[in-house]
Amino acid sequence: MNTTDRTGPRGLSSLIPVQAPTTAGQRAAAQMLGLREVTLPAAVVSAAAELLAEHLDDPDPVTREATAVVLARLRAAVGPEQPQDGATGSTGPDR
Repeated sequence: MNTTDRTGPRGLSSLIPVQAPTTAGQRAAAQMLGLREVTLPAAVVSAAAELLAEHLDDPDPVTREATAVVLARLRAAVGPEQPQDGATGSTGPDR
């Protein structure tokens, strides 16, 4: 009879680290693994890209890389350069 006390994780789950990412870049990289789509106004995406661009010089290399990837995807989603003065315009064919 084995009387050894076996506390703690067992099986396959014991091999998966449970520590949460600690930097913004690590958290962003983890989010990129579970991509899903949402619908947002182009102005919101442009504003997010502007705010995110300030982190391209972050001291953490993972944060810099994640920032560059997310920023590229945001800019690609919005398309050509948007007005910087807050003016809005339609890109539809009837305008």
